Amino acid sequence: MSLVISLVIFFWLGTITFLLWRLIKTFNRLTKGVSDEDFRSILGKLLDEIKDQQKKNEELDKRLSLLSLDCLNHIQKIGFIRYNPFSETGGNQSFALAILDGRDSGLVITSLHSRESTRVFAKPVKEGKEAGFEFSKEEIQAVLAAKKLKK
Repeated sequence: MSLVISLVIFFWLGTITFLLWRLIKTFNRLTKGVSDEDFRSILGKLLDEIKDQQKKNEELDKRLSLLSLDCLNHIQKIGFIRYNPFSETGGNQSFALAILDGRDSGLVITSLHSRESTRVFAKPVKEGKEAGFEFSKEEIQAVLAAKKLKK
């Protein structure tokens, strides 16, 4: 029984010695030619650089947040529907075009094409809904198509 315990202890000490030897070898390779004072100054410089990088990261996070908010004001979603408003004549020459920002606000441009003329209308969109003017079913489809593009 004592032989088994001795072998286990011997194996355990051998493993710990091997791991410690590898650790010391790696440490010596990393610090080759560096005195204690140089080592301390190098570590101090590294810690200062880490602090500087943390400050820069915080600044970049703030700027990214501002850009994300500003991005909501730019055109992000476009919905386009072609249709024929007059079933007895012509093809799908008329269209409704919804142009929306990140808050689903923008405008809908509608073109009604007939044999005699083409009329163009623009209507505002506020948060994905009508803003003062009633939408046709095609304009509603264009707004819904735009809203589905990007969430």
